[in-house]
Amino acid sequence: MADDLPPTAWAVLGLLSFPGERTGYELKKWADASLRFFYWSPAISQIYAELRRLESLGYVTSLHSGAEEPRAKRTYAITEEGRGALAVWAGDGQGLGAPVLKHPVLLRVWLGHLAAPDHLRGLVTEHVARTKGELKEVKDALERADGVEAWAHPQIALRWSERRLAAEVELAEAMLDDLDAAPGQPPGNSPTHG
Repeated sequence: MADDLPPTAWAVLGLLSFPGERTGYELKKWADASLRFFYWSPAISQIYAELRRLESLGYVTSLHSGAEEPRAKRTYAITEEGRGALAVWAGDGQGLGAPVLKHPVLLRVWLGHLAAPDHLRGLVTEHVARTKGELKEVKDALERADGVEAWAHPQIALRWSERRLAAEVELAEAMLDDLDAAPGQPPGNSPTHG
């Protein structure tokens, strides 16, 4: 059954592989602060669904807080069996495939023959600003992780994310130049392909 686990389950298990126990909410915060920069951040409902699945497989255990807590919460920890399965999965090169790029801004630029040039320029300009904000968030995450031994490998992934976002800013700014140089085409005309 472990071979059938979706990548989201492995990502959740991976978040639990670092020292300490965490609630589903804390796992979501960790995913938002790291995974989303190079993979994606699952919804809180997906995290809880995967935690239940992982617990049923014996890969995680959970502990419900006592009645003395003002709000009851459940914390999760990885088991040795879960750590072993995760290590096997992480070391397996099967089924990696090519990275999937879904770029909503680029899709709209591709369909630029149907849009006003100013609108496209505005979309790309917003994308540059949003990407610069994400780049700052990655730099902040790297700063928080600096010197934390358990975060040595996540720091490598975050540094890659920092370089990717910097490149994305550069590419998007070059796209603005390309849009400025593109011939004006009235909406509704299809480009010719040769």
